[in-house]
Amino acid sequence: MRVTQSMLTNNMMKNLSNSYSNMGKLQDQLATGKKITKPSDDPVVAIKGMRYRTDLTEIEQYQRNLSEVYSWMESSDSALGDMTSALQRVRELTVQASNGSNNPDDLKSISAEIGQIKDHIANIANTKIGNKYIFNGTNTTEAPIDLKATPPKTLPANSNQVLIDVSKGVKLNTNVDGVQLFQGNGENDIFTELDNLVSALNDGSGDISSFLTSLDAHAANVTSVRADLGARYNRVELIDDRLSMQSIIATQIISDNEDAELEKVIIDLTTQESVHRAALGVGSRIIQPSLLDFLR
Repeated sequence: MRVTQSMLTNNMMKNLSNSYSNMGKLQDQLATGKKITKPSDDPVVAIKGMRYRTDLTEIEQYQRNLSEVYSWMESSDSALGDMTSALQRVRELTVQASNGSNNPDDLKSISAEIGQIKDHIANIANTKIGNKYIFNGTNTTEAPIDLKATPPKTLPANSNQVLIDVSKGVKLNTNVDGVQLFQGNGENDIFTELDNLVSALNDGSGDISSFLTSLDAHAANVTSVRADLGARYNRVELIDDRLSMQSIIATQIISDNEDAELEKVIIDLTTQESVHRAALGVGSRIIQPSLLDFLR
């Protein structure tokens, strides 16, 4: 095959162009710290990166969901703690009222305090997170308790579970069942029971000590509900730890897939620059001859 000057020149220009392209890719990797800057650089790396980032985005969303779960559960636990303290105070007042040495004025004073505690428990029952009531099931826009209504609303109308996605395929019950909390296993709900106690104290009739059994039952029910909430809270913490570990692993996988090895890039760039300089030197000799050189 006959090799002409134009063939040498064209090949030289083609190789110089490839050399510039290689140096450009290495410089991009060095500047961005990434193996690729566009999908066409390496479709496999790009596709894997999209899949890994999707997994990381899901994990981050589950972690945001866990923040909502923590908010619900911590607010519920605080409310249950206040409710337990209130019922303990009611029991103390009931024991005090059971003493036969109390006169009618004493009983009325005790009755007034128990009435205030009943209103306090109603306020606890209407606890909100933001604009959501936490003890009315999935109906978070309506107050579960309204003692001023006619007739009084002493039990939530909704006892559905508030389920939140906390992991792939896992929905966790976040709320406390208000019906179970305020009704328990007793014949009367807690507000009706307190109303009956207040009436008995005001009338000064009946065996006040008989209310201790129902009060103890309601207090035990609140403790049971709180224990169930605590068990679910412990599970949330386990899921949170697992998601944190998954986030670290997913981030590491993305780094391994996309991040360039800077030491290797620097070495490759230095080598490519040396090759390019050599190519320029050789090329200058190839394109140097002119027509006069051939006529000599």
